[in-house]
Amino acid sequence: MVHQLKSYLCGRWVEGRGSPALLLNPTTEEVVAETRTEGLDFRQALAFARERGNPALRRMTFAQRGELIGKISSVMHERREELIELSIANGGNTRGDAKFDIDGGIGTLAYYASLAKKLGDRSALADGELEQLGRNPRFAGRHVQLPLTGVAVHINAFNFPAWGFAEKAAVALLAGMPVVTKPATSTALLAFRVVETIVEAGILPEGSLSFIAGSPGDLLDHLTCQDVLSFTGSSSTALTLRLSRRLAEQSVRCNIEADSLNAAVLAPDVDRESKTYDLFLLDLAREMTQKAGQKCTAVRRIFVPQSSIEQAKEDLASQIRSVKIGNPAHKDVRMGPLATRQQFEEVRAGIQRLRRCASALTGEGGSGTLLDVPPGKGYFVPPTLLCAPGADLPAIHDQEVFGPVQILMPYSGKPEEAVRMVNLGAGGLVASLYSDDSAFAESFVLGAAPFHGRLYLGGEKIAEHSLGSGAVLPQTLHGGPGRAGGGEELGGLRGLSFYMQRTAIQGFRPLLEKMFPVT
Repeated sequence: MVHQLKSYLCGRWVEGRGSPALLLNPTTEEVVAETRTEGLDFRQALAFARERGNPALRRMTFAQRGELIGKISSVMHERREELIELSIANGGNTRGDAKFDIDGGIGTLAYYASLAKKLGDRSALADGELEQLGRNPRFAGRHVQLPLTGVAVHINAFNFPAWGFAEKAAVALLAGMPVVTKPATSTALLAFRVVETIVEAGILPEGSLSFIAGSPGDLLDHLTCQDVLSFTGSSSTALTLRLSRRLAEQSVRCNIEADSLNAAVLAPDVDRESKTYDLFLLDLAREMTQKAGQKCTAVRRIFVPQSSIEQAKEDLASQIRSVKIGNPAHKDVRMGPLATRQQFEEVRAGIQRLRRCASALTGEGGSGTLLDVPPGKGYFVPPTLLCAPGADLPAIHDQEVFGPVQILMPYSGKPEEAVRMVNLGAGGLVASLYSDDSAFAESFVLGAAPFHGRLYLGGEKIAEHSLGSGAVLPQTLHGGPGRAGGGEELGGLRGLSFYMQRTAIQGFRPLLEKMFPVT
């Protein structure tokens, strides 16, 4: 069955003209869906969202918006099995990977729905304490945050069609802004069905949610100073957005998540027989193979003390070689194909580039042995573990290979050297340290924090409870400086600030206390 995807604009489903963009099953290379957006009026769609959706959401309290977000979470959960099947067919995900995406979205929506209950029956956020502004305490000032009057445009990456939609939409809707969501076309089938179920359920006010199933055309040319743009994708596209004349002229807020050469460090205190070492191996194997390594938070670079490098080579390679690859619908398969032919070609080229300065420990010999895959079909790259003689090689820290690829390197075991090498990534989403030495951990945190949005400290005390460095949790920030794009998402209430204007209100103290109470 070939699905015909439509866009949801101005409160109705519409289809564009022209030749369709084809969505494929990356295991069989068969067409599973097609879509067209040529000729759609994106200017009108933005105006509709601003004029209908924004006022409707602004009239609501946080608690009321939270009820809507909770209903979206429930609807996605009700359709979970159907969504999993679509994720396998169009995304090349195993069942476990599909659940990781879909359940992540459901959980994030549920978290922000619960957060809304705590905010209660108000529609503005007081930011900080009242400040006395003159000699008489009657004249005071308070900073408050109120939603912008425009629309939130969300452009998402191909790897998380459900979670990518949900994490951005949950925060924007709770803040009080309508959403125009545009998933990557190649894997848009899952996001389309998610939005379709929300529309069918009649959850949101008219104009609160729009969906673009394909190219966004001239959408960004019509953004204003009251709109925001949140983008997840490649650094090259991010650069184009940053240089956009329209966005610059209108001072459109942009949140960007781009490339990230995430790193993991094993500290010298970790013994091979310890729970911390087991956690190190488990996390790295998962980061290599989950979603076929197509995660923005996946570990790309691994630093191990010189004294432990040979043992780490053996143990990591052993973990990775045991992973079965093939048709993600097969119950025994633990890693499926890359999502698109473009990804397949780029990852293979990236491996060849890294092979100029590193040797292969796993992943040689084509696609490897595949389970239940038609001969010659599919975008399969085996888990590839490389080893370099040292870290001072520019190619290692130059470009992210977005697939099941990691590179292992030795270091002296000193915390300052670990920090220096990790920071060669020029800004990342997450860096991980495996250690039970508090002094080493403190030195690492102080040195690596300015270059990263998140630091994950794996150790014996959390080994049985940790979700791993690759899990993006709504309670803490997701984003990072430099190469990672300089953006921030989630982080509990912190995420709402992107969609709201902070304004200083000056006046009579009792009036300000009545208008904007702190609860």
